[in-house]
Amino acid sequence: MLIYELGKRGGQLAGQIVGALLYMAVFGAVISYFMQCLSFILLRRRLPHIARPYRSPVGEWGAGIAGAIALVSLISLYSNDSYRPGVYGTLIYFVVGILYFAVAGRHRLVLSPEEEFAVTRGEHGHPETEGYGSTHVRDIGAAGEAVTRETPGT
Repeated sequence: MLIYELGKRGGQLAGQIVGALLYMAVFGAVISYFMQCLSFILLRRRLPHIARPYRSPVGEWGAGIAGAIALVSLISLYSNDSYRPGVYGTLIYFVVGILYFAVAGRHRLVLSPEEEFAVTRGEHGHPETEGYGSTHVRDIGAAGEAVTRETPGT
């Protein structure tokens, strides 16, 4: 509502606020896009045997180029002095969120089927064949150890 009212009035303040919010949103989107590209490459290399419903026509090199473009975009966000405080604020917010997750949040995780599939290296968690929620974070051992399965209803 505040942004709408400022936009109706116009002026430099409204432009700066809208611009800063836009830069903050783009900052988060560019980080997300880079991480998706990186994940695509890592999954292709580490788990080449898993079934994929969609195959990218440009493969790893396409994800690498897209990731490089995302990094250049991320760096360019810092070039505008007017909006830099908003980007720094978003960066601080992200770092605080990561620290919270590292200290407290990771102990209360409930895995989605995709996360379960990734953490068990493709052995469990395929929702079409196994259903949802059959593996819990506490049941997953270190790399190379067997995964304890829980029967539905327990």
